[in-house]
Amino acid sequence: MPGKQKDRSPMPMSGAGLMRFFEDETHGVKIRPQYVVLASIMLMGTVILAHVLFG
Repeated sequence: MPGKQKDRSPMPMSGAGLMRFFEDETHGVKIRPQYVVLASIMLMGTVILAHVLFG
């Protein structure tokens, strides 16, 4: 609406204004980043081990 003041401060410029982070909480599965890194390392190890044993 024109003339209505925003109750939030403006977002800082990042990437020439092309990127904006979500302010609202989204619903869905929440996984800690440590678990994602650990799972990817375990998957890489499994693939390497399978390649060495069966390749």
